[in-house]
Amino acid sequence: MHTELSPETLAAPGELLLLPEMLLLPEGPVREHAVVVSDGVFRQVGRAVDLVARNPQLTPIRLDDHLLMPGFVDTHHHLTQSFGKPLAFGEPSEIFRRVWVPLEQSLDEDAAYLAAKLAALESLRGGFTTVCEAGTRADVDLAPLATATREAGIRCVLGLICNDVAPDGATLDRVGVMRRARDHLARFDADPLIHPSLAVSVPEAGSDPVLHDASRLCAEAGTVFQIHVNEHLASVERSIERRGVRPLEHLHEVGALGPQVLAAHATLLTPQEVRLLAATDTAVSYNPVASAWKGNAVAPATAMAAHGIRFGIGTDATRGDAFRLLDAAETAQRLTSGLQSGDSSCGAGWTWLHHATAGGADAAGLGGTTGEIAVGHAADFLVVDLEVPEMQPSRDPTWELVRLAGRDQITAVVVAGRLRLWRGWPPDWDGKALVREAAKVARDVVDAAPIRRLHPPSVEHRRRHGSPRPARDAG
Repeated sequence: MHTELSPETLAAPGELLLLPEMLLLPEGPVREHAVVVSDGVFRQVGRAVDLVARNPQLTPIRLDDHLLMPGFVDTHHHLTQSFGKPLAFGEPSEIFRRVWVPLEQSLDEDAAYLAAKLAALESLRGGFTTVCEAGTRADVDLAPLATATREAGIRCVLGLICNDVAPDGATLDRVGVMRRARDHLARFDADPLIHPSLAVSVPEAGSDPVLHDASRLCAEAGTVFQIHVNEHLASVERSIERRGVRPLEHLHEVGALGPQVLAAHATLLTPQEVRLLAATDTAVSYNPVASAWKGNAVAPATAMAAHGIRFGIGTDATRGDAFRLLDAAETAQRLTSGLQSGDSSCGAGWTWLHHATAGGADAAGLGGTTGEIAVGHAADFLVVDLEVPEMQPSRDPTWELVRLAGRDQITAVVVAGRLRLWRGWPPDWDGKALVREAAKVARDVVDAAPIRRLHPPSVEHRRRHGSPRPARDAG
C-alpha cells in the first residue's frame, strides 16, 4: 500500500513517510532512500526498504519522478526593497543612495508588511525556504516584517539595523542603539521561524564601539552580525581616506570579525583580506546576480572555497529564483577566474549546490537547524519534478540542478514540515490577491518616494541610443 503525491497527502497531519525517486543528501543524490517527517523535523533518514519496515503504521507517500532536496538559503536579502526591483536595471553602483534608502524610508508599516510578504512569496516560489533579511531602512517596527514572513511560511534571519553614524557623520545615541539591539535579540528568541540578528549597513555607518559590541552580542546570542563589506570601490576608497584601512581591515582592527559575522558581498578583496577572512572564520554572502546588475566586481568564491572560508549565496533582493542563482554563481566564477586559469570544472557543480543549502545555512548561523536532509534538522525541503525534458537524459544530477533546473519544476515547498506552496502558490491563503494589492501599493509608494534613477527605461534608452535602422533601397 502506498499513497500518491498530492497537496492533501503532504499537508496531512501526523508523521509522513516520503519515498522520493531521488533524495539529495549532504554527500550527494541517492536513490531508494526515504525520510520520515514529524513535528516539523526529519526524524528518520535512510534506505527506503529499512524505513518502510521500521514504520509499518505509516502509509508511504511515493514521490515518483521527483527529487526531495533541502530548501535553498538566501544569505542576503532586503525584503522591503521588493517594490523597487524594476528600478534597479542599468543603474551604476551604490544604487542604495538613490533608490533603496529613499524607497524604504517612504514605507509605513502597512506598506513594509506588503513588501516583505511579496518578497517572501517570491522567495518561496523560487525554492528558498530561508532568507536573511539584512535590515530595513524603513522607519518602522520590525513586527510587520516578522508577521509577513511568518504568514508566508518562510524561515527568516531578521536583522535589526544598529547604525549610530548618520550619512553626514553625526553620531546617534549609542546607548539607545545597543539597548534596542538587546531587546531585538530577546524579542523573537522563542519564535520557530524568526531568528533575530543584528546588522550595521556598512562599516562607516557604525562607530567603533557599536561595530565591536553588536558583533560580540551576536556571538553571545548564537546569531549572525550582518554587514555589507568591500562591495563598491567608492566605499573602499572612503574607508582608506577616512581611516587609512579598507573596510574589512577596519572591522578586524575593532575586533568585529569572527564566526558570528555574515559579511555581504566581499567583492573587492586583496589576498591579505582573503587570508583574514579565513583566519577569523568570518562567513560571506556571495551575491553573483547583484554583482552583475549593480556591482563593481565578483567575489572570489572559488578562492574562498579553497581557503576554507564559509560562505552562502544570496540574491540581494534581485530576483528570488534559487536555480537561476545557482547558475549565476557558477557562471560568474567561470567568467572571472575559470576561463583565465583553464579551470573547466569551476566548482564541479556540487560546490554551488552545497553553498546554496548546507553552506548557506552554516553562514547564516543555522547550520544545526536547516540546509540538510538529516535527522534532527527542520523539515525545510523542496519536491522537484525530474520528469521534464531539461532533466532527461540524466547522467550527473548535481551538475544538472546547477545548469538545467528551473523553478517551474518545484512541485512543493515545505518549511518546518508544513506545506507552504503547491505548484507555485500557497494552498491555504490567497497569494494572487496579495500580488494584486502589493502592485497597487507599490505604484503609490514609488511615485511618492524621492527616488533618483540615472538610467532611463529601456524604451527611452533605445530612442536615445539605439542604432538607426538602415534605409531600404526604394528601388
